[in-house]
Amino acid sequence: MSADSLHVYDGMPGKNSERLPESPMEIADLLVAYLEQMEIECVFGVPGGAIEPLFNALARSSRRGGVRHVLARHEAGAAYMADGYARETGKIGVCCATSGPGSTNLITGVACAYDNNIPILVITAQPALPTFGKHPLQESSCTGINTLAMLQHCTHYNSLVSHPQQFENKLMIALQRCIRTPIGPVHLSIPVDVFRSRYTQSAPSYDLQELLRPSSSVDDESLATLLLMLSKAENIVLLIGVGCGEAIGSILQFADLCGASVITTPDGKGLVSPRHPLFRGVFGFAGHASAETAIRDKSVDLIMAIGTGMGEWSSGGWSDSLLNERLVHIDDSEEHLSQTPMARFHMRGRILSIFNRLVKHIHDVRRSGNFEYEQRRFARKKHSDDWEPETMLIAPKKYESSAMPILPQRLMRELGRLFPPTTRFLADTGNSVAWAIHYLQPRGRRISERRQGGGGSARAPGRRTTYGGWLRVIMNFAPMGWAIGGAVGTAVGNPKMPVVCITGDGSFLMNGQEISAAVAEKLSVIFVILNDQALGMVKHGQRLAEAEHIGCDLPPTDFAALARAMGAQAYTIRAPEDLAKLDIAAICTRRGPTLLDVLIDRDEVPPMNVRMRVLAGNL
Repeated sequence: MSADSLHVYDGMPGKNSERLPESPMEIADLLVAYLEQMEIECVFGVPGGAIEPLFNALARSSRRGGVRHVLARHEAGAAYMADGYARETGKIGVCCATSGPGSTNLITGVACAYDNNIPILVITAQPALPTFGKHPLQESSCTGINTLAMLQHCTHYNSLVSHPQQFENKLMIALQRCIRTPIGPVHLSIPVDVFRSRYTQSAPSYDLQELLRPSSSVDDESLATLLLMLSKAENIVLLIGVGCGEAIGSILQFADLCGASVITTPDGKGLVSPRHPLFRGVFGFAGHASAETAIRDKSVDLIMAIGTGMGEWSSGGWSDSLLNERLVHIDDSEEHLSQTPMARFHMRGRILSIFNRLVKHIHDVRRSGNFEYEQRRFARKKHSDDWEPETMLIAPKKYESSAMPILPQRLMRELGRLFPPTTRFLADTGNSVAWAIHYLQPRGRRISERRQGGGGSARAPGRRTTYGGWLRVIMNFAPMGWAIGGAVGTAVGNPKMPVVCITGDGSFLMNGQEISAAVAEKLSVIFVILNDQALGMVKHGQRLAEAEHIGCDLPPTDFAALARAMGAQAYTIRAPEDLAKLDIAAICTRRGPTLLDVLIDRDEVPPMNVRMRVLAGNL
C-alpha cells in the first residue's frame, strides 16, 4: 500500500470524501486531520529535517484539497503570518519550525501573539528521542538548547510529546487553552520519531465541534448590578478595545440606544467607522484630544472600558482621567480586569453575550412603556450625524499639504482616500503606527456595523465570530516588522480583499524578505514604506528627550529596486501627485504584491506624547 493511500481522512466528523485508511496513520497525519476538522487552510513555517514528517503530511493533505503549507522566509515571519491569519479569519493560526534555530527564530513572533492575545498553535520539532543528550544536529531538548523552556514564558500551554499515546490528549488541552481566556499561543514540541509513529486508530478520536465551542454564559447577578448602574447614569462613554471584535455590532447598537459617546483604544480603532456619529476619537497613544475631552467631561457618570487591558498605550500612560471610580471594566480576561483595581465595577464574561443581553433589556424596557426612562435617554445631548473626523487632528493643514517630500500626514490622508472600503490596513511598530492611529481615516466605511448573533452550528470548531476591523496594530510587546508577515497572513486568510501594510524602512530592513512569500503566493498586498532614512521613532524620541543622537540613522535605500529584485511590482513616491497617478484598482486586483517606496519628510514628528511622558517618568 502506498503512503498516500493511508491518508484519506477529510477531517470532518462523519464525513469522508474517500474510504478511511485500513492501516493506522502517522501522528503527523493525525495532527493535520485535526487541522482539517477546524477548517484551517494553511500552516505557516520553514521546513527542516526533524519536522519533515509534518511537511510530508501537509503535502498529502494539500493534494486532496486540505491543509497546505505556506513557506515563510524566516520563522519569525511565519509566526507573524499565523497572527495575521488568526485576526482575519477568527480561526487559530498555525506555525511550525524545525528543531534548534528554527524554534528559537519563532520566539519573537510567538511572544508578540502572547502579549496581544492572538490564538496560535505553535508546532516545533526535536531530534529522535533516543538521541537526546548525544548532541544530535540542532538538538533543542532539555539536554541541548532548551527551546521548550524558552517558550514557557510566552505560551499558555507548552509541552514535549514524548510518546505517541500522549499526542491527542496534549493537542486537545493545547487547543482548548489557545481559545479560552486568556487567549494566546500554545506550543507542542514533537520529536521526529514520535511524528512518524503510527496512530492506533484509523481516524481521530475527538469531535472538535463540541470540544472547542465558545461559552456564552453571563453572570445574572453581575448583569443585574450593571443594569442598575446604567439606569442611574445620565452620560456614558464607551472605551472600545480590540477584544470587542466579535461583539462590535451589539456594542454600537447599545451605544446608539443609550446615547453614549464612543472612543477607542489604539488597537480598537479599526472596529469603528471614523465617521460614526458617536465616535469621538482614539484615547491613548497617538490619540485625539477629543477623546481625552470626552473622558474628562465632569458630567460623565460611567466610563465603560470594554475588551481592553490597561497597558501604557490603551490607558493613555495610566491616565487618572480614565483610571478612577467612574470606570466600569468589562472583559472576558481576569488578567485585564486585575489591572483596574480602582474601578467601580468589574464584569467578566463573553462580551458578545453581555451586550446582547443589555440591548435586549433596553428594548424590553421601551416596549414596557417606561416613558421616564425614555425621556431621560432622549433629553441627552444629541450627536451630530455630520461628524467629520478631520476635526480631531493635531495638524489638519498638514493633512492636505502638497509639500515635497510628502508629509506623512498627507500620506495617511491619501491612503484612506485611494483604497477601497474593504481594505485591511496593518500598521507596523514605530512611526508607522503613530501616524496611522492618529491620521488614517478611510472613507466609505459602513457607519453602522451589522449586529452579529451568538453564532450558529456552521461555525468551524475553535473559531470565534470576530471582526478584525479595518486597522490592525499591536500593543505592549511590539516587534518591528510584525505587520509585514501579518499582512501576508491576512491576505492568505482572505485573498479577495486588498491588504495594505504600512511599515518603516527600519522594519522592512529587518523583515522585508517576506515580500518574497507574497510573490510566491500571488497575494494582493500593498507594502507602503515610510522611507525617512532612520529608525524614526527612536530618532524623534531622542530629539524630544534631548538625548544623544545615536544608533538611528540608515543609509539611503532604494526599496522599490529591492522589491523588483524579489519579483514584486514597485513605485517610488515623492509627492502626492505620484500617488494620484497610480492605478489603485489594478494594484488591488493584481495577483502579486506591490511596494510603494514613499520618501517622506524626515523632520515631521509623529504624535507620541504619551510615550514620551512615560519614558520621562511623568505618570
